[in-house]
This record gives sequence, structure tokens and C-alpha cells, in this order.
Amino acid sequence: MAAYLVNQENKENKEAIDFASLTYKDVKVLGNFLSDQGKILPRRVTGVTSKEQKKITKCIKTARIAALLPFVVGKA
Repeated sequence: MAAYLVNQENKENKEAIDFASLTYKDVKVLGNFLSDQGKILPRRVTGVTSKEQKKITKCIKTARIAALLPFVVGKA
């Protein structure tokens, strides 16, 4: 359970993100919702709503297909 501690930094910055205009091209913003291994962080860690999490997930998956974000990080 230690890996799923609430990240206060993402919770505080959540209000600064405009989820209405979030697209798959916003790689820097979407990178905040990925773990070190490249996995999508769950809602309980990021503190976003269900609607926002669905949009984030869809944008991340689209960015992966467009090769803007990696599927796996750290594998050689």
C-alpha cells in the first residue's frame, strides 16, 4: 500500500489544469498522470473526478498510439 500514497502535488495542481481543453497533444500535462513505469495513475492517487480520469485515460491512450508517449518506460 505504500506505493499508493496520495500525491499532494498532483491534487493541488489539478485546479490549474483545464480539462475541457485537454487533448492528447498535451504531453507534459499527461505525463503528470503516469507512474515511473509508464502506468496510468489511479484516481485515488491523483485526486481527480471520474469524468476527468476517463478523459485523461483516453488522451493518454491516444497519445501512446500516436507515439507521443511511451507504452513502457525503462525496458531496454
